[in-house]
Amino acid sequence: MTAGSLPRRFAGRGGIGLTADVWGEASAPPLLLLHGGGQTRHAWDRTGPRLAALGWRVIAPDLRGHGTSEWSADGDYDLDLFADDVRALVAGLGERPVVVGASLGGLSALLAAGEPPRAVMRALVLVDVAHRPDGRGARRIVAFMRGRPEGFASVEEAAAAVSAYLPHRPSPDDPERLRKNLRRHGDRWVWHWDPRILDSFEGRIDPPGRAERVLAAARRAAVPLLLVRGGISDVVREDIAEEFCAEVPLARRVDVADAGHMVAGDRNDHFFDAIVPFLEEFT
Repeated sequence: MTAGSLPRRFAGRGGIGLTADVWGEASAPPLLLLHGGGQTRHAWDRTGPRLAALGWRVIAPDLRGHGTSEWSADGDYDLDLFADDVRALVAGLGERPVVVGASLGGLSALLAAGEPPRAVMRALVLVDVAHRPDGRGARRIVAFMRGRPEGFASVEEAAAAVSAYLPHRPSPDDPERLRKNLRRHGDRWVWHWDPRILDSFEGRIDPPGRAERVLAAARRAAVPLLLVRGGISDVVREDIAEEFCAEVPLARRVDVADAGHMVAGDRNDHFFDAIVPFLEEFT
């Protein structure tokens, strides 16, 4: 657990249990942080406390099937389930939050905000996700997630695999920080998410009609929207980001230099500086 955070349990669709870290005063305006597929709430360990220090009540849940949240009993991880979980989270907060969602978290939030029953938000930050991905980058993510089904002998071995996958990111000073994203399985370490998630992800990277659906949801959401793109992202190319912002009247965009798809993890200080001016409009 991150120092200063208070873990809580929230309910998603059908009452599924979602574990979240919470920072900040209970009376502060809510800000919901949603991680990407294959990550956990600990993707926000550096961002959450800093946002709380600016006066937000920050809630960072593990999505269903990730971290210490419950897994789908039937192994179903359709995008609509994640969107319904966002609707349940927003309703449970009792007031309109600002939502920051990376990749899967951002896409889920966008559909929750723009499709009925609409989750009412004050604003939405999409972190390296738009209406369609570059298929090559998306397939590279899935290949990495599927690459070591047998797991790792040690946390250090897992850290080395991450460093090889993300050569642009400085190697961590303390590989043990990665332990939060792993769980024990026998005598091995495996990623802390339900492996059945991959069965839902594969084949649904960019299905027919998805781009049109997402754009329509973004327009109907009618909330101020900031697209934060990794400057060297291989998932959201510059032309994709430009097309999204051209199609969504309330959207604006900022690029974070030298960051790939996992913007907050790659260049956390620059990511923080990129979103704070936007968030200050809602404090």
